[in-house]
Amino acid sequence: MKPTRLILIPALGSEPAPCMVIEDGAVRDRGLLELHPVERPEPMRTVAIVPGPEVTIRWLDLPVGGLAQQRAAALWMLKEQLAAPPDRLATALGPTPPSGQARLVAVVGLPLLQAWIDYLEALGVRADAIVPDALIVPEPGEDDRLNAVVFGSATVLRGRGFAASVQPDLVELVAGSRRVEPIADAAEVERALIQAALAPPVNLLTSQDRGRGATRRGWALASAMAGLLVVSPLVLIAAAAARDDASARADANRARAEIVRIAPDLAGRPDPVEALRRRVRAAPPPGGVVGATAALFAAVEGVEGAELDLLIVDPAAGMKASITHADYQDTQTIARAMRAKGLEVTETAALNDRGRIVSDITIGSAR
Repeated sequence: MKPTRLILIPALGSEPAPCMVIEDGAVRDRGLLELHPVERPEPMRTVAIVPGPEVTIRWLDLPVGGLAQQRAAALWMLKEQLAAPPDRLATALGPTPPSGQARLVAVVGLPLLQAWIDYLEALGVRADAIVPDALIVPEPGEDDRLNAVVFGSATVLRGRGFAASVQPDLVELVAGSRRVEPIADAAEVERALIQAALAPPVNLLTSQDRGRGATRRGWALASAMAGLLVVSPLVLIAAAAARDDASARADANRARAEIVRIAPDLAGRPDPVEALRRRVRAAPPPGGVVGATAALFAAVEGVEGAELDLLIVDPAAGMKASITHADYQDTQTIARAMRAKGLEVTETAALNDRGRIVSDITIGSAR
């Protein structure tokens, strides 16, 4: 068997990269690859393990179709969780699962993927596969357990159909009711790395062809391609859809009747349900604006590195705020702190601004 080089890309692009050469299922050599070497390393198959906090990893029930269509369908399913348009994302799929099982999907921003490729080029190598570290840890056998391994400054958590790379102080929050089992045995971690090098669970380099001649971009393209996948299944479930549609109409009629009872002035609106939602969102929060502002300041103060950039109080639109923070999970931490005060936080937008995340939120009653 030809040798394989495994590289662990560090969090800082100015540092050298730990690497090992694997041959016949065992480690032949270990060392560091320096940046801008005088002589390029020996050519061989190369697998790079990259820091996983910026990689979205999910297992999704994808309809049958081609790779491009399945990637588009995956993006469409995840559109509420992604902070960038599809043409700025790289989407890779894991091996085709047995019928009826979810498929592994990994999504990362194209600029970050390109930065990793450039870093490897600075080491004098070209990767055949790029794998997020969150998928290196072996999956546990129990649903209520998470295996954990520390990679650099992050902790990788792996469960049944779950993988994430998080900051150490978020481990308990992400784990929830599942027990965390740290893997501290270096030999066991090394075996997992060897297995990933020989059979990568996913390869971020296999993301879709960016379509040099394509003219359509963004979510419209993802939606259109995903739609091609569901035409056939829709034909098969037409009868069930008709039944569900009738049930939905009945639910809508009941909702309209309830709105007539509690807010008769909204009953004549084209969409009274949405009008009621807007009224609730804009309603004064418990304790008034002063109390909500104090709760927000306290919640933001409780997240390290988070800053409140903007706070708007509009009688028609309710309370809105803009927060700069370091991790996508921070808004969930803030939302939990606000909910404890009887307030509901809804994230309406998130943008990565040179390594910092800017999130827009609305604040209303949690009733």
